[in-house]
Amino acid sequence: MTQTEPNVDPSVASRPKRRWPLAVRRMVLSWFGCGLSPVAPGTVGSLGALPLGALIHWSFGSQALAVSAVVLFLVGWAITAAHLDEDSTGKDPQWIVIDEVAGQWLTLAAVPLHPLDCLLAFVLFRLFDIAKPWPVSWADRRVGGALGIMLDDLLAGLYAAVVAFVLLSAFRAFGTVFP
Repeated sequence: MTQTEPNVDPSVASRPKRRWPLAVRRMVLSWFGCGLSPVAPGTVGSLGALPLGALIHWSFGSQALAVSAVVLFLVGWAITAAHLDEDSTGKDPQWIVIDEVAGQWLTLAAVPLHPLDCLLAFVLFRLFDIAKPWPVSWADRRVGGALGIMLDDLLAGLYAAVVAFVLLSAFRAFGTVFP
């Protein structure tokens, strides 16, 4: 039996592998490097979400920011899934903070665009993301893979958005304006 050489096209074999898709994927997942912070990468990612979120809110309105949060959730889910398929450890890597960005944007969409309201949205989102009340904790523990990484932060963002909206509505109902 004779062995034959594999049919390899020399033009394809001599091309260098492109590394930019991996670099772009890591840049987006770390929200342009925010997730690479050695201290509190989730908090730094949430802070990094605020400028672009505020710009979308200011330019196109709160509904556009909420839609952007959902779109970012879906994009983050897809990119995270691709990353986990390639480099799976079974854990939620701390440097992946696109989930925090989507959750922070959802919270930010529920408040007026004022610095103190944005601060309230930031604090409430971080509180719910860290405390993980049910079903955030359920999604964090029971939903695996890329969906689990993304879903718990979106649920924390939803909790924070509802609480921020209720708090601000209560302030207005009692004649107190916050800020």
